[in-house]
Amino acid sequence: MSALDRSYQILRRPLVTEKATDDSATRNAYHFRVPLDANKVEIRQAVERLFDVRVVSVNTSRVRGRYRRRGWTSGVTSAWKKAMVTLAEGQTIEMI
Repeated sequence: MSALDRSYQILRRPLVTEKATDDSATRNAYHFRVPLDANKVEIRQAVERLFDVRVVSVNTSRVRGRYRRRGWTSGVTSAWKKAMVTLAEGQTIEMI
């Protein structure tokens, strides 16, 4: 597997929420959904390789699965990891 293929597997999708949009405007930080086993070094390399930017810092947090009910059926949603990537001054990532 090439390094570029691994980069696409690490950055699953951007998170577009109110907080993520505010962070991109104020702190120049972008939020991504990543696999649970991805570490900060892999996330940094993936963002730098795919978007051709310089990453200053990477913060991660694990989001626990929630209990959900629909009628009689109950279950748990999957746990996932969120990465907040702060870019160098003057650099941006074009989101849709």
